Amino acid sequence: MSIMNSITERDNALFEAGIKLGALYHQFSGSPVNMRTIDSLEKAISDSISVQPYVESIEVSIDREMVSYRLNSEFGYCELEGRMLNVTLYMKYKDTMVKASLKYDKHLDYPLMKIEEISNI
Repeated sequence: MSIMNSITERDNALFEAGIKLGALYHQFSGSPVNMRTIDSLEKAISDSISVQPYVESIEVSIDREMVSYRLNSEFGYCELEGRMLNVTLYMKYKDTMVKASLKYDKHLDYPLMKIEEISNI
């Protein structure tokens, strides 16, 4: 016997936040970057995600130390990796606000996406 549960506003808000972070990660990983282009890449990522439905705001920073360390000595650039991203996303779906993040977790050695806060507004 199957029991149907109603999908809540909160469920949809969390789903939307996850989709946005997943899209960001997979869309921009591998992008060429160097010290001269970091600012414009941060802005491009932010601008791209900010136009999507329900996004209230997004903060994107790329770890300059990590980029500097990974620069190819011959060509002067590297590829953007998930571990280089520090993202905070604020999403509003109906009356639910979600703060979600993508940050490198050194202990796990993994760029971890997670829900930071959920509130009803």
